[in-house]
Amino acid sequence: MTVEHSTEKSFPANRVASGPFDESEVSSVKPYIDLGAIKLTPREGLNMRLEVEEGTGRVVAVALDFNGSTLQVQPFSASRSHGMWHEIRAQIADQIGNQGGTVTEFTGVLGPELLCKVPALADGQQVFQDARFIGVDGPRWFLRGVMAGPAVTDVEQGKAMIELFRDLVVVRGQSPIPPGELLPMHVPAQASGADV
Repeated sequence: MTVEHSTEKSFPANRVASGPFDESEVSSVKPYIDLGAIKLTPREGLNMRLEVEEGTGRVVAVALDFNGSTLQVQPFSASRSHGMWHEIRAQIADQIGNQGGTVTEFTGVLGPELLCKVPALADGQQVFQDARFIGVDGPRWFLRGVMAGPAVTDVEQGKAMIELFRDLVVVRGQSPIPPGELLPMHVPAQASGADV
């Protein structure tokens, strides 16, 4: 499958009002869990795991477990004028296709998304896992999400995960970070390993 290459920004028309938000667009009064480049609103039943790079100890992704599904999110630096989601989507589609998986592109509430069957090994046997890739280009940042579990194919569960994604706040900061670099994240001060 061929996904179109474009440097246009990809985001829902109501992003500023409905998220995902830039730090400049939200009130600091709301109780957020501060992960550095991402701020997260606590909610009942939501469990958070930080994915840490071996060797460096750098936080490379945040995995949000909710209602039996998982949403993994990563914030990246981006240029003010060019978007990244069209190019990244094409790379994901190529990579999964080359591994023998399948990719279907469709338009959701956030814009273009990918619904994929990704090859994986389970007990030495090749299986295919469902995954749904979402992305939004913001001002000087790009936020990518990957859903796994029932939310990939179940409409109601999918809606709940999109709401979770749209509730996130991206803190780009003023540091000069090249486009495509992961924005720095950290363990929250109030981390206890429990539900958030």
